[in-house]
This record gives sequence, C-alpha cells and structure tokens, in this order.
Amino acid sequence: QVQLVESGGGLVQPGGSLRLSCAASGFTLHYSAIGWFRQAPGKEREGVSCISTSDGSTYYADSVKGRFTISRDNAKNTVYLQMNSLKPEDTAVYYCATDQLEAVIAGWPHYWGQGILVTVSS
Repeated sequence: QVQLVESGGGLVQPGGSLRLSCAASGFTLHYSAIGWFRQAPGKEREGVSCISTSDGSTYYADSVKGRFTISRDNAKNTVYLQMNSLKPEDTAVYYCATDQLEAVIAGWPHYWGQGILVTVSS
C-alpha cells in the first residue's frame, strides 16, 4: 500500500525557511516521481515542484524558482522541499504526491499525502 507522510510544516516569519519532508512507503522511489503541490484558502491547487527519482531531474513553478529546492534520498525513500525566503503568499497546505513523472507534471498523480500546513506570517 502506497503511503506518503509529510512533515516539517509550521509557522515561520517572512524571509524565514522551512524544510518539508515526504516519507514514502509501499513503493520504490527509484521508479517514480514525487511532486509537491499546495493549496491556499480560496485558491486552486497548484504544482510547486517535482523530482524524477530515477535521474534527479527537477521542475519548479515560476513562483518558487530560486527560493525552493527539491531533493531526494532514495535510500531513505524520502523527498525534501527546502523553502527559503518565504513570503506570506507561500502560506498554504502543502501536499506531496507520487506517480509516473508525466502524471505528476500534469498535476494528476494518483497517490497523495494528507497535507501539512505552512503559515508565513509575522
């Protein structure tokens, strides 16, 4: 059974940093892609970043380029999202999700975590 568990969210001041973790079980990271998505109150879900766990290719939304970094540790079956220079508009529930790369990039991965709240506020 595929399971994804996010951790590392919380409250941070503008300009601060957080690192989200997505621990995967029930499948092998090596043959999948994992993406981070977010949904702010009253807004549609948007893709934030994605990593191909086979070759390490990464993808970022324009809104987070240069501030967020996605990485993976295949040995630990975990993907990370390092978020720096956080802004109030980054406030959202963040989800990790997995499927084949094409499905993750398209925004329709099959398996989702439960989500974790990130609040950027002074």
